[in-house]
Amino acid sequence: MKLAAIDIGSNAIRLLIKRVLIEKGALKTSKILLLRVPLRLGEDVFKEGRILADKSEKLLKVMQSFKLLMEVNEVFDYRACATSAMREAKNGIEVRDFIHFQSEVFIDLISGEEEASLIFSNWKTSGLSLGKTYLYVDVGGGSTEITLLKNGQRITSRSFKVGAVRLLKSTVKDKVWNDLKDFIESIVNVNDNVISVGSGGSITKIFKQSNHQPHDFISYNEIEGFVQSMASFELEERIEKFNLKPNRADVIVLAGEIYLFVMKSAGSTNMIVPKMGVGDGIINRLALKHI
Repeated sequence: MKLAAIDIGSNAIRLLIKRVLIEKGALKTSKILLLRVPLRLGEDVFKEGRILADKSEKLLKVMQSFKLLMEVNEVFDYRACATSAMREAKNGIEVRDFIHFQSEVFIDLISGEEEASLIFSNWKTSGLSLGKTYLYVDVGGGSTEITLLKNGQRITSRSFKVGAVRLLKSTVKDKVWNDLKDFIESIVNVNDNVISVGSGGSITKIFKQSNHQPHDFISYNEIEGFVQSMASFELEERIEKFNLKPNRADVIVLAGEIYLFVMKSAGSTNMIVPKMGVGDGIINRLALKHI
């Protein structure tokens, strides 16, 4: 069975198609297609408070293209979810209805709490140990989702309006940073030796640059070193030296600073980056519904 997830974020839109089956009682998935379109909805929303007509038309074309790709790949079921930018846009529902009418793709405007829950649902396929304490950190363009996982159970999670595109547009207030720090300090026991779990395109790129193997740790100091190194280059130089796409190059340093802020607040010195995100969580949920 083939399932698909459409993740409409603040910095980009992704289509993920996976083959799903049950093998020896466990859910097994294999990636068929992952496509990323750099349509930055947060650029409009975090500055103007709404999705402008040009972006709305481009979003429609992306959804029409994704629908055709799902048909060609004979996808059995899909779910499209929009996160921070679209759910906060004053005309988010209007744009959603326009997209649905024109493309027949229905978009769920999910809450920050559901976004965190979808990310957390990946833990069983992330190779994590049941006996340890983990702090999931998913940094997007518009929000950061924090989830505490202990002994295989989700203890708590929360979404904060701190994202790389928001920082790029200088729309993050000091109070949000303080609230994020206070929340982390309130849920983390420093004696638990918390391991951070990084999710999101920027930390995945930083991890790739480190030449670590999957399931290796990347340390706080290593991440800090990469962030400082990238910050020392002008945008065009950064794109060339680190092989970055333009709409990743201008936010990767800002995203890196968010990961570092969270790790420092939690007293966490190491992070693993299992390369799982909202799209994987959507497919995991769909699979449970159909299998």
